[in-house]
Amino acid sequence: MTLSRRSLLAGTAAAVATVPFADLSLAQTAGARRILIMAAGQDIPNFDPHVTTGFTPAMAMRNMYDSLVRIEGNPPQPVPHLARSWTVSPDGMTYEFKLNTTARFHDGSPVDAAAVKYSFDRILKLRRGNSWMVSGVLDANSVQVIDAETVRIRLSKPFVAFLQVLVWQWIVNPRVVEANLGTDDGQTFLRANAAGSGAFRLRRAEAGNLYEWERVGDNWRQGGGNLTGAILRIVRETSNQRLMVQRGEVHVSLDLTSEDMDSLKDRPGVVSIIEPEFRTFSIKMNTEHGPLADVELRKAVSFAFDYQGMLETAGYADLMQGPLPNGIFGHDTTLEVYRTNLERARAHLARSRSPNGAKIEMTPITGLEQQRRWALILAESLRRINVELEIKPSLWPDMLQRARTPQTAPDFFPVYQTANYGDPDNIAFAAYHSTNNGNWQNMVYKNPAVDKIIEDARAETDVEKRRALYHRFQRMVVDDAPDIFGVLEKRKIAMRDTVQNFRFVPVASNAIEFFPLSLRS
Repeated sequence: MTLSRRSLLAGTAAAVATVPFADLSLAQTAGARRILIMAAGQDIPNFDPHVTTGFTPAMAMRNMYDSLVRIEGNPPQPVPHLARSWTVSPDGMTYEFKLNTTARFHDGSPVDAAAVKYSFDRILKLRRGNSWMVSGVLDANSVQVIDAETVRIRLSKPFVAFLQVLVWQWIVNPRVVEANLGTDDGQTFLRANAAGSGAFRLRRAEAGNLYEWERVGDNWRQGGGNLTGAILRIVRETSNQRLMVQRGEVHVSLDLTSEDMDSLKDRPGVVSIIEPEFRTFSIKMNTEHGPLADVELRKAVSFAFDYQGMLETAGYADLMQGPLPNGIFGHDTTLEVYRTNLERARAHLARSRSPNGAKIEMTPITGLEQQRRWALILAESLRRINVELEIKPSLWPDMLQRARTPQTAPDFFPVYQTANYGDPDNIAFAAYHSTNNGNWQNMVYKNPAVDKIIEDARAETDVEKRRALYHRFQRMVVDDAPDIFGVLEKRKIAMRDTVQNFRFVPVASNAIEFFPLSLRS
């Protein structure tokens, strides 16, 4: 780790006694209770591990649930977790996992092979949340119980990143889910309750305000840090997050801008983490409904946008060169992408169905200052080609609902996408394959030819053939112009120097894992 000095569920824990807010000060960590306090702008709309998405839900899941493997290191690598070991067949199609026999769910029942199969069956049936990672790779017959501690998974097609995606496939307690199955496979129950085996359990949930977790006293994992709990405070404005970590009101702030980080430079007791990762920011367009269903208008927009203005306000960032992050395997450094060119923008506008201009809506996420700024840059850019931008900020849970259909999705939807695994498939499949339509990562974009290339690339084991497929993918997507390809931001996290044992991992680095952390008095 390189260290630089430089924003539902109000009834979730109604039966649990709450902690007076005054008790949340950092001074209280000096005693037996050591509670990590964090600030972020993103709320948690759902606690079902097979449904929920977003970085704060990911943080909740990785602490309340367990997966077969975990991710560690930089570059990140899968390491044993619920699975203590595994073997892979020579053809890469069959994985056999030996489970950790000490693993227990919170009710004391074992995390056995039957629970693993039950969880994967549910993931594939619901087809929500992180299921996109194994969609088309696993089927109803893929997961087999060999014995209580052995699971065999046979892929339906080759997938070179399979171990890496297992990190995000959470194992649920079948006994708890089946007892609360209802008519929706337990989705109503798990929306506000847990059935996990993680080192922490949810203690309190106050939508839009805070979420609190407490350490499971008899959890199966041994060791770790000294945290007895953690609190996530929903703080929409990044400037307030900055002030809170600066004043010692929180230990960690997760949504800071470059200006925030500069302001924290050399502040006593504050450690600034500014690290590169595969984190893209793009402004996605509704390619299926509304004015931007016209590719000529999308290209006009792409040429009109002020990329340099975006970069100058981004701070610690680089411009994207197409849909894949710079530096990831398969990225085409020779790819010709859109840059500001008003003459070409006006030429495409003249060929569009809106030659005299249009009115378009953009919905930045409430409280994310950087998105607000970029929306203003987009508005000014489009004004030069007689296109009016209406900016309508929206809360994250509301955006998740809008993303479900082309008719409800906005014209422009700004999206940060942080790689959950360090492979081009992560961005390519999540953001551009049509099976993910209705998801915030890919509201509406679909192109059968692009789908085919993505599928071929995720199954191709020959390195150079796979690289060539991703080069073709990038050229096709750029020609479709479904996004304004924006910037690659460095991850920016500020924390108090009392937080110990934090190790930066360049995938989902803001979805903090509590288990290894300690607080120094």
